[in-house]
Amino acid sequence: MILIRDVKCKYNNDKAEQLRSLTEKTAKFLHIKPSQIKDVKIIKRSIDARRKPLICYNYHIAVNADNEDKILKNIRNNKIEKYRPVVYNEPDSIESKSKIYIIGAGPAGLFCGLILAKVGLKPIIIERGSSVEKRLSDVKTFWKEGVLKPDSNVQFGEGGAGTFSDGKLNTGIKDKNGRITYVLQTFAEHGANNNILYDAKPHIGTDTLVNVVKSIRSEIIECGGEFLFDTKLTKINYKFNKIDSIELSESKIVPCDYLCLAIGHSARDTFRMLYESNVEMTGKQFAVGLRIEHLQEDINKVQYGINYSNYAPDIEPAAYKLTTNLVNGRGVFSFCMCPGGYVVNASSEAGLLAVNGMSDEARDSENANSAIVVTVGEKEFDLNDPMAAIEYQRNLERKAYELGKGSIPIQLYKDYKENVMSTELGYIKPTGICKYNFANLNELFSKEINESIVNGIDTFGCKLNGFNNGDSVLSGVESRTSSPVRILRDDKMISNIDNIFPCGEGAGYAGGIMSAAVDGIKVAEAIIDKIKRDR
Repeated sequence: MILIRDVKCKYNNDKAEQLRSLTEKTAKFLHIKPSQIKDVKIIKRSIDARRKPLICYNYHIAVNADNEDKILKNIRNNKIEKYRPVVYNEPDSIESKSKIYIIGAGPAGLFCGLILAKVGLKPIIIERGSSVEKRLSDVKTFWKEGVLKPDSNVQFGEGGAGTFSDGKLNTGIKDKNGRITYVLQTFAEHGANNNILYDAKPHIGTDTLVNVVKSIRSEIIECGGEFLFDTKLTKINYKFNKIDSIELSESKIVPCDYLCLAIGHSARDTFRMLYESNVEMTGKQFAVGLRIEHLQEDINKVQYGINYSNYAPDIEPAAYKLTTNLVNGRGVFSFCMCPGGYVVNASSEAGLLAVNGMSDEARDSENANSAIVVTVGEKEFDLNDPMAAIEYQRNLERKAYELGKGSIPIQLYKDYKENVMSTELGYIKPTGICKYNFANLNELFSKEINESIVNGIDTFGCKLNGFNNGDSVLSGVESRTSSPVRILRDDKMISNIDNIFPCGEGAGYAGGIMSAAVDGIKVAEAIIDKIKRDR
């Protein structure tokens, strides 16, 4: 096959018309007739609206054509080359009676478990929260009635924290071994829309991701894996600096030969237990801030053009990614942008409140939202003390709970700038899944962080017209952007205690669904290698 990059076609959501247009464009690129093209495969697709009102799809495609070697020999174009797909090779099967436990059923734990199960190692996945279907019911009850289950909520439960987000699959990591494609293909095989295989900003959506997670669980079980839900790791035991057994809920002690810690970024009690058990870890920088809501239609008009609906009436809701570095040395950036999404209460501890953004697959809410966050670190807590980083996070969430009187505290951006509490909404209304109360969000942060958020939003208003609209709705606190700690591991992915493998976002080695899933695969490979060495 031949790879061709940057093939632009006028936006058209009709698949048959897309294929016809792509085939014709490709033939022109290759100086051949369309009839010589046998197959067209989309490798990557993105929307290009830089020449408004013209809106295009920009494709990278692979084509199967007659006489490919001859075509390539006669073309001098650095955007055309032989297509060399990178295919992930699953590890070979291995026999072992070792007891392998994976703590956490988020993307890192699920993909670690999937690889181990496929090679015949029968991992046991321990999840403190509930199965994803029960968890869905618990979360909806919490949003409606305010009844929080400490171990089955937006943060805890099968699927991990990303389940109740947007299911975003874009990532900045690089992987030459095909693991990223493998993860995307796995999601598609288990029910996600096939467009995740090529969209530049793929997403699954919370409503679809629930069923995808269930399906992956079923495959792991079919391959010999096991799940224990509503079960928490409470203690680790080791002899001669090597894991020996673990203690689970209700003081049940089980032998353990290999332990994968895919605990997620919010398992604060587990972090403390590991720290007190002398598992080496440190605090690290993360980011905190506020969610901001705009009308999705306003974002669409800025990104696609005022009259975009005349040219692309069925185009997907527009997204954005914004970042700036301020003179005070702080970095401010948009995080977890949810087109057509909702702001939700993402709390996991009684008396504390955190927010997150969420979208269903259709992304059909009237609002867009994202977190506007500021990097925090040594100015706020001792980086050498991981418990200090966690406590800083908890203190912010405690303030947010108090400010909102148990509901999400909100404020109009114009009032946040003036440091006064809002008393009524403007033309932008919160999306309404969760209860909210007016508050002065300046009380959450230091003066420097508040000023950084304001400067960031105003700077973004110059980049994205209207972003600093005074009627934009702010809510807080966005505090779970990433893990506040890093559990140290060596180049074989093992902690200071032998056969313990820190993994994924909670351990500080990932930042989202895709990177966590890829890290889970890498840890599975590392466990397999260690089993071979230990024989």
